[in-house]
Amino acid sequence: MSLFSVGLHYEYTMSTTDTMTSSLLINTGYCSLAGVKDHNEDACGFFVPDTQLLTTKGAVVLVADGVSTSEGGKQASDACVKGFLSDYYSTPESWSVKTSAQKVLSALNRWLHAQGQREYGHEQGMICTLSSAVFKSNTAYLFHVGDSRIYRLRDNQLTQLTRDHRITLGKDKSYLNRAMGIDLRLEIDTRTVNLEKGDVYLFMTDGVYEFLADSLIAEHLQDAVTEPQAIAEAMVQHALANGSNDNLTCVVVRIEQLPTENEQEFYRKLTELPFPPPLEPGMVLDGYKIIRQLFANKRTEVYLAQDTESGSKVVLKAPSINYVDDPDYINQFLHEEWAGRRINSPHVLKVLEVNRKRQALYYVTEYIEGQSLRQWMTDNPRPSLTIVRSLCEQIAKGLRAFHRMEMIHQDLKPENILLDENGTIKIIDFGSTKIAGITEIKTPLNTQHLLGTLNYTAPEYHLGDPGSNRADIFSLGVIVYELLTGELPYDKELTARNLQKVHYRSIKYYNPAIPVWVDKAVEKSVCLKPEARFARLSEFTYALSKPDSTLINQDYVPLIKRNPIKVWQGTSLLLFLINLVLIYLLAQ
Repeated sequence: MSLFSVGLHYEYTMSTTDTMTSSLLINTGYCSLAGVKDHNEDACGFFVPDTQLLTTKGAVVLVADGVSTSEGGKQASDACVKGFLSDYYSTPESWSVKTSAQKVLSALNRWLHAQGQREYGHEQGMICTLSSAVFKSNTAYLFHVGDSRIYRLRDNQLTQLTRDHRITLGKDKSYLNRAMGIDLRLEIDTRTVNLEKGDVYLFMTDGVYEFLADSLIAEHLQDAVTEPQAIAEAMVQHALANGSNDNLTCVVVRIEQLPTENEQEFYRKLTELPFPPPLEPGMVLDGYKIIRQLFANKRTEVYLAQDTESGSKVVLKAPSINYVDDPDYINQFLHEEWAGRRINSPHVLKVLEVNRKRQALYYVTEYIEGQSLRQWMTDNPRPSLTIVRSLCEQIAKGLRAFHRMEMIHQDLKPENILLDENGTIKIIDFGSTKIAGITEIKTPLNTQHLLGTLNYTAPEYHLGDPGSNRADIFSLGVIVYELLTGELPYDKELTARNLQKVHYRSIKYYNPAIPVWVDKAVEKSVCLKPEARFARLSEFTYALSKPDSTLINQDYVPLIKRNPIKVWQGTSLLLFLINLVLIYLLAQ
């Protein structure tokens, strides 16, 4: 893979022989000329990476047009193209396209705004337009600001996919109201478009489209035989012949193939490695000597092993032979390792890299000497509020490592949390983890089954709604409630049928010593509606340590909520006494 430049064009290339038959395949051509002007302030580029990055990050195409009234317009367009091509692929593969692109574009915008002021003495010294697309799986993600344009030709119909951010004041008078570098606050249009084989996408600066009618643009694009490179050159020359007085840039992208593999093809990829045989103490698999089995259920086999090269103890996790023909399970198992290797936190179990050729499907993690939080809760049935806060903060730090990578654990429960010998929390089991960047990739699998564990799973999952970071906050809130009371926060099981019938039970009902503001913080964390919960983990941990006036107005909880049994016992006794009095009076 190499990077080269021609004028203000930047392109990453790769050998098409590396492209798998089921991968996204695009054909791209470009032309960028100064035209009648002395300098070309346009820039364009595209990047088609290798198979792995093409799957997780996609291919990028973009054009930028330096604003003529900006002294540093050429530098701005140049920096945007080079910066985006470089920085987008440096963002985590777990991030969604939108998150990755918006973070990169925001950083580029701030740099242009500051650099323009430093070099040219005013805030708008380096300004350009930008129109870009990320082609990933079966979707195009568009990001646009300014008056460059993106078109699509499908079924001989030409459609403009972007709108110009230009205000017209009168005849021949207009100005850009949005552009890169024009302001510290970047407002960029985003859009997603489904891809179809044979689609042609066209990226142009105003030096081209203002001098070609839509009918002429469509006519150029409709020749399915002509290569995109020839089309781009022909369109630029046509606009120049029609009197274009500006720089001219045109990029043409044709969708040649989409990743539309069937389930059999997908399953064949998943099963390139066989399931390991039943492992017994003393057996050696790829340099890992089995010491003993740590855990087994119908889904997984977990072993304590020793790395024969380093001598260190590790945990080897293998899939159960029960699921050897289940592609959904195998896909989930592979994603578990994928997610674990991309998270780096002292409060998350570390998945180790296997640097030797594998003979079977498994993955390896660090070995933690300790116990599960469930066992710890059994041994410590009524921990102090201080200890609970400490545990909660550690769990939150581990979850924050997931959320920073745009991952949601989705199965947080005491059984999936370990405490080592020093009392350090470690979150384990990434089998249910939702990865934003992976969910954008189309597969033939239907994975809409409920993830997580009953009563710890956020209610929105029971209703079939997508989860967010607030789903993990719900699970953490349930764990905190259970640590403080030994019970669960709702009076019935959380199922789709029961969600309209369940009621929150105050912590003070079980543990009167807990401050009411702590109870209110926990209650907010486990609200049935996600929008009513804390938006961030830090808000929850802070509310457990400091009273929040927005959650409670006074430190009083009615007796009916604190101890409803005593209220009804007292009410029954009072009614009994009243009845005795009435009987006595009637007998007189």
